[in-house]
Amino acid sequence: MAYRLVTYFTFFFLCLLVTTLVSFVHTFPYSRNQLDINFYDGSCPNLVMTVRYGVWSAIRNDNRIAASLLRLHFHDCIVNGCDASVLLDDTPFFTGEKNAPANRNSLRGFEVIDNIKEQVERLCPWTVSCADILALAAREAVGLVGGPHWPVALGRRDAITTTQMAANQQIPSPLEPLDNIIAKFTSKGLDLNDVVVLSGGHTIGFAQCFTFKGRLFDFQGSGKPDPVLDSLLLSKLQTMCPNKDISNSNLAPLDATSTFMFDNEYYRNLVGNSGLLDSDQALIKDPRTASKVYYYSTNRFSFYNDFASSMVKLSSVGVLTGLNGQIRNKCGSVN
Repeated sequence: MAYRLVTYFTFFFLCLLVTTLVSFVHTFPYSRNQLDINFYDGSCPNLVMTVRYGVWSAIRNDNRIAASLLRLHFHDCIVNGCDASVLLDDTPFFTGEKNAPANRNSLRGFEVIDNIKEQVERLCPWTVSCADILALAAREAVGLVGGPHWPVALGRRDAITTTQMAANQQIPSPLEPLDNIIAKFTSKGLDLNDVVVLSGGHTIGFAQCFTFKGRLFDFQGSGKPDPVLDSLLLSKLQTMCPNKDISNSNLAPLDATSTFMFDNEYYRNLVGNSGLLDSDQALIKDPRTASKVYYYSTNRFSFYNDFASSMVKLSSVGVLTGLNGQIRNKCGSVN
């Protein structure tokens, strides 16, 4: 009888131990190595709503912030992967990405991510990475201005270092040829279709005059404007961006038709030779990409579906998981 009791309690204890371990694996974020949509269900169940409210509040106060958060996420992922390295401030030990030429006085939305992170830390201390918050914020920002929704798998961890050199080498520039831009995308596991689709994010946001001023006054050293650029748009842009250095930081909408609404007008603009950036207009000139531009210009929902798919691919580039990296307490600095 005593032997049976010992056997019973041993079996009961083992069952309890297995159940506890399964629960631990489900709820403790650091124990898993793969991204998972349900990653924080047990450890931070209100995460998505907290991020959504933070983004909504930011857009309510600044209608440019949706584009800024999308761009911030892209600039993070395209440099060594989606690891929140773009959020790191410079330290005596490294010079980070924030002050790289492509980012300095250009990237915005850092304070939005910091505010959301602060709220998340109150709810779930030391649990949610800045990289995951940034990925969610980009998705919520696009959705709140009329764009598509996509599943964001979670479980990223944050980088503990970065370099400005990486940003200089890896971020696509609107001043470089399309072949260079394609090469930078494909080096991250993205393809030609992703180039066309993710460029459609320029349906929202603004660009500084220096990024396209050459098209207005001295296209490719000709001393004349870009002959392809729509004449009415050219006149407006020359007024907004006069041929003086003082105007270099002035802003013009990437999509003047529906500046703050996520839609497919960006592609319609390219078809009508009204793309703002030469790197965007190049998509309609190149036979490898032109057919997709025409297709998306008349098929908004196909663009939405493909954009969602490309964002899933982008947000999975070079992620840190498991015990790699860390969960930063503050997004601007390592622990």
